[in-house]
Amino acid sequence: MEKVNLQEKLSNVKEYWSPKIVGELNDSYVKIVKFQGEFLWHHHDNEDELFLVVKGRMRMRFRERDVTVSPGEFIIVPKGVEHMPVAEDPEVHIVLLEPKTTLNTGNVRNERTVVELERM
Repeated sequence: MEKVNLQEKLSNVKEYWSPKIVGELNDSYVKIVKFQGEFLWHHHDNEDELFLVVKGRMRMRFRERDVTVSPGEFIIVPKGVEHMPVAEDPEVHIVLLEPKTTLNTGNVRNERTVVELERM
């Protein structure tokens, strides 16, 4: 049982859109990730995702509306819902809580897909 310092862990993240594992909880990972610009439209067939903003502001785009999420706020994207995260600030720091089976690009496979997650 060790505590995790999010600021310290995030200071070691060098790539954008590349989640890193910082903890495990039951059948889920606690991940950190840095955003810059926009990601891609995708959905997850079987997993809900929680995005907690630590630094900066992000916009979660949905086909029918956008939701701005500020530091200290989170949004849960239900499984099957198409979405696209967008950094509204030059750099956004996020904590993700999602099942271990969650692939960062969901139903899309491309150069941004991270199959092997790094542990920090």
